Amino acid sequence: MAYWQWGDASVAHVVVCVHGLSRQGRDFDVLARALCERSAAPIRVVCPDMVGRGRSDWLKDPMHYQLPTYAADIVALLATLNPTTLDWVGTSMGGLIGMVVCGQAGLPVPAPVRRLVLNDVGPVIQWQALQRIGQYLGNTGRFESVEQAADAMRAISIGFGPHTPAQWLALSQAMVRPINDASGALTLHYDPAIAVPFGAVTQASAEQGEAMLWQQYDNITAQTLLLRGAQSDLLSHDTALAMTQRGPQARLVQFAGVGHAPTLVALDQVDVVSAFLLAP
Repeated sequence: MAYWQWGDASVAHVVVCVHGLSRQGRDFDVLARALCERSAAPIRVVCPDMVGRGRSDWLKDPMHYQLPTYAADIVALLATLNPTTLDWVGTSMGGLIGMVVCGQAGLPVPAPVRRLVLNDVGPVIQWQALQRIGQYLGNTGRFESVEQAADAMRAISIGFGPHTPAQWLALSQAMVRPINDASGALTLHYDPAIAVPFGAVTQASAEQGEAMLWQQYDNITAQTLLLRGAQSDLLSHDTALAMTQRGPQARLVQFAGVGHAPTLVALDQVDVVSAFLLAP
């Protein structure tokens, strides 16, 4: 598993930032840079490419592209990083992994998560959002340039909210890899087979998983900040409100004009997350 590192590799205060389902660790470049610049003390920000994404290896058995595998990988990474102070930022899938790491008793982590940011995700995931994602997941495409790939990704990422052309291109640069031929063409970075277990999810199985996720959420002791795109189709307003009333009683911040999911690139989003993580 590859990871991207910012800040001082010798310090024991680590912020782990984990990306969404079809994304990769470079999504957090802007946030990681801001945390390092704003922190009063040295800090280390680590942004993994979860298995099957970015620079990380692909799995032989695609049915292992699921939360238990991801959580086990993160536990192994944390053993290597060995933090004494640990914070977590998780967007969508990365938030679900964070809920498992924080809420499942007995995991051999070096330090408990102190502060947890859940970015547009909770124990209940709206079925229509899963259906929407399933329409494009696994179709990694073929592109003649990064700009062409960026345009294609923008079309399926309306929920990310407004971005300048420069911001969107920066978000798109690490989302492609060369196709292994002489053409110079590009394709999306991830293993198309991550769509296999995703496609096996039914509405009934998704609902069955909610009870387990709520149990893990209720076990969380970390201070928790819940971010929500005000127009999110994945995290409902009702679920977000319930998350403020049970378990860690998350503080909810919603961003207007954004759906699923805030990219943590806009200044107001960076300000909210930085203030939460870096507060005394």
